[in-house]
Amino acid sequence: MKKRLDYQTVAPEALKGMLELEKYVAGSGLEHSLYELVKLRASQINGCAYCLDMHSKDARKAGETEQRIYALSAWKETPFYTGRERAALAWTEAMTLISQNEMSDALYQEVTEHFSDKDVVALTMAIVAINGWNRLAIGFRVEPGSYNPNKTVSSSLKT
Repeated sequence: MKKRLDYQTVAPEALKGMLELEKYVAGSGLEHSLYELVKLRASQINGCAYCLDMHSKDARKAGETEQRIYALSAWKETPFYTGRERAALAWTEAMTLISQNEMSDALYQEVTEHFSDKDVVALTMAIVAINGWNRLAIGFRVEPGSYNPNKTVSSSLKT
């Protein structure tokens, strides 16, 4: 597929809000490994090849195991994730597929057993952010495979 346009170059001012949201989440205290799992799971659901490539590379660089990355789409059937990660992944799935899901009290209760109120907000903002980035990358056909986690990349290019 051919890239449609470089949205970052065309309208860099449009990204300011997204970058502020990323900055908030990065400074919120959520574990980096958890945030990468959330980004990967939402990107799997949304079918965002660019973000899957990026965040699997970032997760590996941060020490995530191949086993956990490969099994993420079937996380419910594996013993590889903690209770906190499972709650975050369930919340991620429900929020990403919000038009198909009821945001049940039981799910919210599960999340609040593992996360403080502030952390629930940060987790939700992380999910909002990756879903936004997925839509930008898919809509404008950002080229998968072009991300290099070893290069110094402007924060405006990280999704």
